[in-house]
Amino acid sequence: MHYIEPYYSWRDYYIASEDPSSPFFGRDYSEFEFTDRIYNYLIHPQWDSMDSPTLFLKILYANYDEQYVIIELIGEWNDAIENDIMTFKREIVEPLMEAGINKFILIGENVLNFHYSDDCYYEEWFDEVEDGWIALVNFHPHVMREFEKIHIDSYFVCGGELDDLEWSIYSPFQLFKKISGYVERRLDP
Repeated sequence: MHYIEPYYSWRDYYIASEDPSSPFFGRDYSEFEFTDRIYNYLIHPQWDSMDSPTLFLKILYANYDEQYVIIELIGEWNDAIENDIMTFKREIVEPLMEAGINKFILIGENVLNFHYSDDCYYEEWFDEVEDGWIALVNFHPHVMREFEKIHIDSYFVCGGELDDLEWSIYSPFQLFKKISGYVERRLDP
């Protein structure tokens, strides 16, 4: 897993460690020192820790005027043992919401498993975005089936063309407009 880097082609647009509103503002990164791991597998040092031993992330882009953020995830989303959703909500989502973000695009192609517990933090997050939304892009089918088992998929915009979207061919704004258009079509029957 150490060779899987977070998407880096948008660094000309945004760098989370240089954004005063980012939870990772001021963070220094190493290109050579591999310190974080998921279980026994080292991960690339460009991933950000949210103090979960199984789930890491990278804020790829945030636009406070348009109120959206694009976050890439890697690892195992484990609510049963690690309560990852609580940590993600408190440490990442809430600071971004305080800065005005209400639309979340989560890239999940590197989320390998999901272990559920309950839906209270998902429901809280869903209620707090008010006029916004939370979109899941490219999560594996077996992960989505686990979301569906406990009905937390109802808190997200997911499925359809979001399951197999070549998101990296777009600029951040183009991706946001594409997903925003999809969300509007889904919400307006």
